[in-house]
Amino acid sequence: MRALSPLVLLALLLTQSASTEAADLNGAWTDDTSACSQIFTKENDKFAFKQDADLHAGGLIVHGNQITGTFQKCTVKSLHVDGPNVQVIAPCSDGVAVSNVAYDVKISGENSITLSSKKPVPVEMSYVRCPM
Repeated sequence: MRALSPLVLLALLLTQSASTEAADLNGAWTDDTSACSQIFTKENDKFAFKQDADLHAGGLIVHGNQITGTFQKCTVKSLHVDGPNVQVIAPCSDGVAVSNVAYDVKISGENSITLSSKKPVPVEMSYVRCPM
């Protein structure tokens, strides 16, 4: 679930930024900024995961309406802006199956977001953008 949440969150944030002129959410995001250099690499202005990135911390890469985690890829299908919160639905694939995932995203700063979901189990996670 951890890899999926970041993917959906980034897709939501990216789409929201285009529709509501919020902060640009493209980039590399993690729940532990001290691990940025262990998780991500940047080549030709594009982020990618380092080998064994999933061993260090949770992370995701947002590029347009695409969100990529170490094990899953999501594309924003729909979103609903409700004040400072955005509700998003995104089909996500782990290479074997595709499922629609619903999340609430709250932008808490230019480089920080909080992702939450109510199903199947209530979860809330904070992410920060890696300064790369």
